Amino acid sequence: MKLLVTAGSWPEELLADVKKELPSVQFTTITDRRDVLREIVDAEIVFGGISREEFLAAEKLKWIQHQGAGVERIAAISEITDGDVIVTNTRGAHAATIAEHAFGMLISLTRHFPRLFQAQQEHEWLPRFDSHPVGLSNLTLGMIGLGNIGRAIAKRGKAFDMKVIAVDTHKIPQPDFVTELSLSDGLPEFLRRADVVVVTTPFTPQTAGMLKAQQLAQMKPTAYLLVVSRGGIVDEDALVETLNEGRLAGAGLDVTATEPLSKESPLWKTPNLLLTPHCSGRSRFTHVMATNIFQENLQHYLDGEPLTNLVDMKRGY
Repeated sequence: MKLLVTAGSWPEELLADVKKELPSVQFTTITDRRDVLREIVDAEIVFGGISREEFLAAEKLKWIQHQGAGVERIAAISEITDGDVIVTNTRGAHAATIAEHAFGMLISLTRHFPRLFQAQQEHEWLPRFDSHPVGLSNLTLGMIGLGNIGRAIAKRGKAFDMKVIAVDTHKIPQPDFVTELSLSDGLPEFLRRADVVVVTTPFTPQTAGMLKAQQLAQMKPTAYLLVVSRGGIVDEDALVETLNEGRLAGAGLDVTATEPLSKESPLWKTPNLLLTPHCSGRSRFTHVMATNIFQENLQHYLDGEPLTNLVDMKRGY
């Protein structure tokens, strides 16, 4: 049985134990993406991302284990969505790391760390800071999406003594650390009340462009917006205009509609906007967790048992 590893940045040492415990599996790790077309022809399993061209070249493929949580690029391939190849993800592996990153961005914005760091570089002491830092205690944290990542962020918000409210596209159980949970039709009132809005919902046809100029205008001018799931959910042009006009206190984007972000994008120079290069889910912890999910699923597959973290390709998550 041939297993093709296309996740180019995957630490090889983490796969060493998997290979040792499953000698019946032929692991082929790709370091040059151009080699995928050749090696995927007789592969039964793919661990990592895959393009349409690569998928069409596969003759024996039965299962794709995606190395991330979001699978919108795979879901955009109609031959996969309409076919019978199983797709699973590493849902849950990234939640803790992304939650830490989200609060890192939020605290940087509320405590004005970029301005303080600039002063440090200029050897400037600011005894009377020219802005007013914001404390998180008693603020209302609003979560758009309450999956694994949303719950991890919400739980940490509760630990900061924030009031946590949430909206989700589906009716789900309400965790005890969330004060209020409603469906997405309650979004307008939700946006008016939240001091911090965090977008963790997957990118799907239903969530694409969810936050346009109209929705951003419903937020408090003192509010903060963080996006850590996928680009394309927030209208970036509207966000730039909103921040330039001072109608939001700040925003943090770990994702953008086009990645990598072009050097000409106005996002780079937008005031009170913190950009990170889609790195919120990266950590040694995340790689270990994702590898464990993959290893357990691989054992299930070999034993003929149902796989975990199955993706509904029609829904896109």
